[in-house]
Amino acid sequence: QVQLVESGGGSVQAGGSLRLSCVASGTIFSVDHMAWYRQAPGEQRELVAIIESDSSTDYADSVKGRFTISRDNAKNTVYLQMDSLKPEDTAVYYCNAAVQIYYRDYRFLNYWGQGTQVTVSS
Repeated sequence: QVQLVESGGGSVQAGGSLRLSCVASGTIFSVDHMAWYRQAPGEQRELVAIIESDSSTDYADSVKGRFTISRDNAKNTVYLQMDSLKPEDTAVYYCNAAVQIYYRDYRFLNYWGQGTQVTVSS
């Protein structure tokens, strides 16, 4: 059984910073991409940032230059450093990862964390 557990959410004023963390635990053979999504009330879930196994990254246009995604492969952990936060960044942030497990064969499955709330006040 694989679990993704996020931490680091909270409330901050506009212009402030937060750092989210997500740890993948369980019987894991490898991790491919790791990503952060977010979902604001009444909105669809959207991709914020993604980091591949080779550490290449991509970001939503709305966060480029303000957010930084990174990973620690030894700890199966992904981070999201969020700077210059804006009220429109308010959302529940979800961790996502493609994790290789063994179930009758080696395979990659997509997992989600439970979400962490980020609230930015003006």
